[in-house]
Amino acid sequence: MAHLTDLIKLDKNVPIPLYYQLKKQLYSLIEKAVLKEGAMLPPENELCERLYVSRPTIRQAFSELVAEGYLSRYKGRGTFVSKPKVEERFFSKLESFNREMISKGLAPRTKVLVLEKLAGPQEANEKLEIPLDASLIHIKRLRMADDIPLVYLDTFLPHDQYRKLLKVDFNVNSLYDSLEKFYQVKVNHVRREIEAVNAHKKDAELLQIAKNRAISLVKTIAYSKDAHLPVEFSVARYRGDMNKFTVDISR
Repeated sequence: MAHLTDLIKLDKNVPIPLYYQLKKQLYSLIEKAVLKEGAMLPPENELCERLYVSRPTIRQAFSELVAEGYLSRYKGRGTFVSKPKVEERFFSKLESFNREMISKGLAPRTKVLVLEKLAGPQEANEKLEIPLDASLIHIKRLRMADDIPLVYLDTFLPHDQYRKLLKVDFNVNSLYDSLEKFYQVKVNHVRREIEAVNAHKKDAELLQIAKNRAISLVKTIAYSKDAHLPVEFSVARYRGDMNKFTVDISR
């Protein structure tokens, strides 16, 4: 079998930093599954000798791929290719989590942590455009693929309009399917905001990651075709090392 360095060609005559060339070529090998999940990369000193580059060059390329979730580094053991990220298209397509995971050959599972009636938080009432003292339905769910936590989310809906949802088992039922079944409300468009944040202690515990690791915080407001007000407001926290998002943009 060819040595990893036989697959990497660094060009010192172009103005592109060597670490970046190395990073992009390693990324390409991982994406094409030439470097498979769990594969151990050669030690830094070996790569330095075979690629004729300095150790800081190797270290920076590795560090950025570790930060982006493509490599995992274990003290005393080495550097390994991480489990592939789950590509999600939820910025360009409205599809249930279960259907999307099944289409990727993954086994989806949802665990309901909270299903309750509550007052507030104020942000949810404001996003749903209802009075600040109006009651809400709150659903907290942890969602997994192949038993690996990918995202946990807090979902809020106006209680007075959708009180029947408190009787639904969301471990096995889709929220949007339930809205259609009980209220003939079909969500047909959403507005999403995404930002990168560091995981707080609770986030880290639920997602089984280290505290302060990068996560994607996504806020969603969902609308139906006929409703005059928003139907749902949710705050989702996606593992940064296990998710990537794809958006198709057409002119």
